[in-house]
Amino acid sequence: MPSKTAQSAPQSKPATTAKLPVKTLRLGRIKAAVWENEADQKKFFNVTFSRTYMDDTRNFHDTDSFGRDDLPLVAKLADQAHTFIFERLAESKSDHSE
Repeated sequence: MPSKTAQSAPQSKPATTAKLPVKTLRLGRIKAAVWENEADQKKFFNVTFSRTYMDDTRNFHDTDSFGRDDLPLVAKLADQAHTFIFERLAESKSDHSE
């Protein structure tokens, strides 16, 4: 007779496909992630910005809070992300016109 403390084998979970950014740009501890999405058969892009920091126990974390000295880097990454998105859209248009 099986013991009451016996545990059943863990059931396998279906594999999830985690969506990754199409491009990650970094300047020092600031990074911009460019995400490609599609709705109504149209592509569009979003960008998220984060700052990496180390806590007291020397573990790395990301935050979406920026200090005064971080803002010029956020602005530069925003410009780079903007350029990347326009280039990606231009590629997409040229692929469809062929």
